[in-house]
Amino acid sequence: MATKRKSKGAYMISAVAEMYDIHPQTLRLYEREGLLLPSRSEGNTRLYTDEDLERLEFILNLARDLGVNIAGIAIVLQMRERMEEMNRQMQSFVDYVRTEMLARMQQQPQGAGLVPVPRPMIVPQRAATAERAQGTRNAVEAGRGTAKSTKAR
Repeated sequence: MATKRKSKGAYMISAVAEMYDIHPQTLRLYEREGLLLPSRSEGNTRLYTDEDLERLEFILNLARDLGVNIAGIAIVLQMRERMEEMNRQMQSFVDYVRTEMLARMQQQPQGAGLVPVPRPMIVPQRAATAERAQGTRNAVEAGRGTAKSTKAR
């Protein structure tokens, strides 16, 4: 949605209503429902910042283009805020893991990995053990051959 914003700063309710082609009472309703929270001047005049206008654009998109009612808009905004918070927490966790990994990598000697991997030990079989194992395999194979020939008859 294109807006007619002139500069950065705060906008009074009449200017915002005109920019977005809505009635000032609609802005007051959004404030009463907690959807918009404009700041106030010393004379108690509502002042809308650029962030407030971005939020208003999102609200108007939900209401006008998608047909969402005020209760639905409140739920969507709440979910959006939760997702943003979860995203901040996730980014904080990723930053923590990254710094922890870098610290551990700097502590490790060159060529060592982050996760120790045990090396397999190869133990040579003794000749007698190998011969017994081979004899057992031959006996099993011979038994299979006998069973097959019995079934064939």
